[in-house]
Amino acid sequence: MGTAQRKEKEKEIRRNDIIDAAEKVFFSKGFDATTMDDVAREAEFSKRTIYVYFNSKDQIYFEIMVRGYKILIEMMETEIQYTNGKNALDKIKQMGKVLYKFSQEYMYYFMTIIEYENGELDFANGISDKSRQECYALGEKIFTYLTSALKSGVEEGSIRYELDIVNTAIILWSCIVGIFTTLHRKRNYIMNYHNRESNELLLNAFDMLIRSIENGGIAK
Repeated sequence: MGTAQRKEKEKEIRRNDIIDAAEKVFFSKGFDATTMDDVAREAEFSKRTIYVYFNSKDQIYFEIMVRGYKILIEMMETEIQYTNGKNALDKIKQMGKVLYKFSQEYMYYFMTIIEYENGELDFANGISDKSRQECYALGEKIFTYLTSALKSGVEEGSIRYELDIVNTAIILWSCIVGIFTTLHRKRNYIMNYHNRESNELLLNAFDMLIRSIENGGIAK
């Protein structure tokens, strides 16, 4: 390995060390309460060194989302292999189950993505184009799984033909984000006042969303 390659590898290791440290602080304190001083302290680097690698706290947040999206995509692609031969509605249901499994096994990554979906970081300053575009590309890959399933459903007749594919995908994703957010933040309230388990409500919500797009589902 030449000198240039070794330096580049060392730079990448240090960069990942900073992201690792930021994860620990973000996941324990929350993004808003975390400062770059906190990240530097956890990483055992000076704050000046942190800024050599990252323009802002927001950029690090995007890098953490990239890690989460990659895990979710790997889970999606693994499960998609087992849905060959099934209709589109079954595929969409399976995607919902994968998302639920991801939320349980990788809760902090999941909440990082959900918090972003509920925030306004898209056009925040201090986020490099590379970090932003990589994150967007991964998010759109997941979105494509959904639009592809919807398109297949319309073609095979299991999903209502009059639905606009992109509009429907955006609405479904927005509903799912809202459901997860509410059930996560109001879990105790829902249990204490309505005696309902969040996990059960989540599965019911998935069924309702599926019925809303199913061909003939509304009339049932």
